[in-house]
Amino acid sequence: MAEHTQANRLQALPPYLFAEMDRMKQEQVKKGVDIISLGIGDPDLPTPAHIVEALARAAADPANHQYPSYEGMPAFRAAAADWYRARFGVTLDPATEVLSLIGSKEGIGHFPLAFVNPGDVVLIPDPAYPVYQAGTVFAGGVPHPMPLTRARDFLPDLDAIPGDVLKQARVLWLNYPNNPTGAVAPREFLARAVEFARRHRLILAHDAPYSEMAYDGYRPESVLSVTGAKEVAVEFHSLSKTYNMTGWRVGFAVGNAAILAGLGRIKTNLDSGIFQAVQVAGIAALTGPQQVVADNCRVYQARRDVLVGALREMGFDVQVPRATFYLWVPVPKGFTAKSFSIEVLAKAGVVLTPGSGFGAAGEGYVRAALTVGVDRIREAVERLRKLGIRGN
Repeated sequence: MAEHTQANRLQALPPYLFAEMDRMKQEQVKKGVDIISLGIGDPDLPTPAHIVEALARAAADPANHQYPSYEGMPAFRAAAADWYRARFGVTLDPATEVLSLIGSKEGIGHFPLAFVNPGDVVLIPDPAYPVYQAGTVFAGGVPHPMPLTRARDFLPDLDAIPGDVLKQARVLWLNYPNNPTGAVAPREFLARAVEFARRHRLILAHDAPYSEMAYDGYRPESVLSVTGAKEVAVEFHSLSKTYNMTGWRVGFAVGNAAILAGLGRIKTNLDSGIFQAVQVAGIAALTGPQQVVADNCRVYQARRDVLVGALREMGFDVQVPRATFYLWVPVPKGFTAKSFSIEVLAKAGVVLTPGSGFGAAGEGYVRAALTVGVDRIREAVERLRKLGIRGN
């Protein structure tokens, strides 16, 4: 059989640590172990009924069985623009400043193809959602990590980026509320990032899928609410976490019209848009009752408080996240992120995500997702206690 060598761009990707963890998880399942997974950022709560019903009605309509428009239905883009105005006070032209996405991951992955030439630098937080780096590599770009440290509240030090790197940089990625750290960005930082992007002629790409998953009265802001942001910025949003629609694959990008047009040209050549029935369901989500969002936050906040309290009792110096459904937990002395994750999976049947899978600066942490009920969280903690595991 002929040998088929993979393209160099695939070899340039970092090792996919999550795949190894998933293999180990499946081995434990085969042994009959009752696995409690705090590893995946996938809501366990159902999609609200009115959204499901809207999909069912639209799917039955033959008018929705054909190719959709590339940019997204005008009604869907108008709903996204109206939602942004109501939520953030940001005014958008639905025709030019809103672009539908087959989930924000698709848009993020394709984005560098529109703006990054081989050898161009892309500024990427570390740790970060791996797709920022993968999309950069696929476009032939050079990822430059911006370390996120607890000492700096997990905000990148923009002034520490070397001048020769900035001269070659095209895109600055930010993500707040942040995955995996759960950190949030004050408005002052967002304003500084906009000014920094303008000064260095960068595209500021802000990934904001967790903007509605916040607690204790905190309300995350859109980078587009900063004066002048639309000159340099686009923001990626998803219905996945806000409305428990991860499998539906529907999101949108908003902001600078010329930047969105570039991404739109890539998408026109690589996909055929979102099934219209899913867009109709998206409209129902964006324009319908928003109480579900508040209800979700109450559920996650209760889980957060249980897990944070239990981990602190065990000696873990874990911060209380104001947003996202993640805890960023320092690993005990004597462990790496990977070895600690393997230990608790093998001996307690609890899945945690090694922070090193999100980048080199994620070493020393594991991410715990609040995607199981309070009873299962308590059970997971009890299993860790029985192992004698303590924080530093």
